[in-house]
Amino acid sequence: MDHAEVLAQFDRDMREGARPDGPGAVVEHAEGVVRQIGSEQGWNGVLWSQLSGLAEADVDAVITDQVRYFTGLGREFEWKLYGHDRPADLGGRLRGAGFTPEPEETLMIAECGELRLDAEPPEGIELRPVTDRAGVDLMVDVHEQAFGTDSSQLRHQLLAQLDADPDTVVAVVALAGDVPVSSARMELTPGAGFAGLWGGGTVPTWRGRGIYRALVAHRARIAADRGYRYLQVDASDQSRPILGRLGFVPLTTTTPYVYAPR
Repeated sequence: MDHAEVLAQFDRDMREGARPDGPGAVVEHAEGVVRQIGSEQGWNGVLWSQLSGLAEADVDAVITDQVRYFTGLGREFEWKLYGHDRPADLGGRLRGAGFTPEPEETLMIAECGELRLDAEPPEGIELRPVTDRAGVDLMVDVHEQAFGTDSSQLRHQLLAQLDADPDTVVAVVALAGDVPVSSARMELTPGAGFAGLWGGGTVPTWRGRGIYRALVAHRARIAADRGYRYLQVDASDQSRPILGRLGFVPLTTTTPYVYAPR
């Protein structure tokens, strides 16, 4: 894999050429940025920026414009900053404008044909596709236990996707008997070269048994069957070693900078 070439393609496909991530969302090309406007429960934010070469005052003006725009909509929003974005001090400028950085993650990419896809769930674990409201309830239950966060936004997004265009999302829950213990999803953007792995999480008492690895392999096989060349994931420090053993490589970092209207 040519890391620089793949990263440039990722920027073109998934950021500069981003498509809406669900029903009702709109992607706009504004001055210097590409942004998504979703519902109050959906994802709102800046996906890509082209600020290199601008004067410092002009960079700050673009940031101010986005704050004014989303604040006018009454939306909390995220500026998704990548390690190779320019100018190099953009993160500091976002903090100065009132954004709060969340934990840094690593953008990891794998070529489907190069992955080790033989990982199977451990004995007693069933992987079940999520196709209806009952499955979404199971998935949300796992997500809240695994990450300790409210998952109402995830519930809204999944139900909307499954209702409007189920071919754009693959969701799966791992069950130990009738008990949901792990879950994950995959976003499939039509026309893009990358399928995105999101939300993989296991409840604390079931970690370290290979379930997360099996969920990655399961989704990767589906992506390959549907003709996607690459998989991408924003990896936490916890998942990065597992993904590395499967064949993913780190290309850059990504940090969500969040702005909440006062």
